[in-house]
Amino acid sequence: MEKNNLNIATFANGCFWCTEAVFNRVVGVEQVVSGFTGGHIKNPAYREITTGRTGHAEAIQLYYNSNKISYIELLEIFFATHDPTTLNRQGHDIGTQYRSAIFYHNEEQKHQAEAFIKHLDSEQIFDDTIVTEVTAFDVFYRAEQEHHEFYERNKENSYCQFVIHPKLKKLNTYYSNKLKPTT
Repeated sequence: MEKNNLNIATFANGCFWCTEAVFNRVVGVEQVVSGFTGGHIKNPAYREITTGRTGHAEAIQLYYNSNKISYIELLEIFFATHDPTTLNRQGHDIGTQYRSAIFYHNEEQKHQAEAFIKHLDSEQIFDDTIVTEVTAFDVFYRAEQEHHEFYERNKENSYCQFVIHPKLKKLNTYYSNKLKPTT
């Protein structure tokens, strides 16, 4: 549950390159690890995940200081930076590996996630119903090294320019008060 007095959260909301780039910028998030969870084989490789046959989702596991950011605030950013109403899809990324999912680590996270989704749906924040799954966390597999800090190392890559950069722009617009200072 905790690493060095930090709390843990596990989210899947499309490509982990995007999600990692978003949460790396948030105050109170101390570490973000890209990987896979929610599948049915052990130690999957990226090339297996991309087939969609392993059942895993591209996900991030993040360690955060709850004195600086709450789980609810993380959920706000999670839902604001992807489309939780598209089943097994984020933009042009299609397949179960790109599904929207929250893998909870305890009953409090489960309750908060379910209540937050219910609130978003009842307030009709999105045009369609949220399809984000809320599932008990089981095991997380760290992605191969070339997937870590992908955006930071490849900002000129077309995927980064057309997919990740707009998410970061949205994050900067709506959550500037929750972002780490830039250097």
